[in-house]
Amino acid sequence: MTDDTTSTSPRRVVLVRVEGRVQGVGFRMFVAQSAARHGIDGFVRNRRDGGVEALFAGTSDAVHAIVDDCRRGPRGARVDAIYVLDDTRDVPRGFETIATV
Repeated sequence: MTDDTTSTSPRRVVLVRVEGRVQGVGFRMFVAQSAARHGIDGFVRNRRDGGVEALFAGTSDAVHAIVDDCRRGPRGARVDAIYVLDDTRDVPRGFETIATV
């Protein structure tokens, strides 16, 4: 486990979209646990098109680590594609699972 909250690297915000078999396999819970482990702020949610979307904010190293976790996913998931876009929005502290969009 890493404590990325003590890093001096600048805060990075990314919007991530994950496609594949990522619903009904605990993917959002997996992401929330990873966010807690890496000190990430933001959210995760299902999309009606079958994908998962997440907004991550944290140190560059922590964001890189959680994106790598999303590439693997939990047991039972199959990640076919992942898209990562830099974002500029202000992200409040904390991480939550929010409603499907």
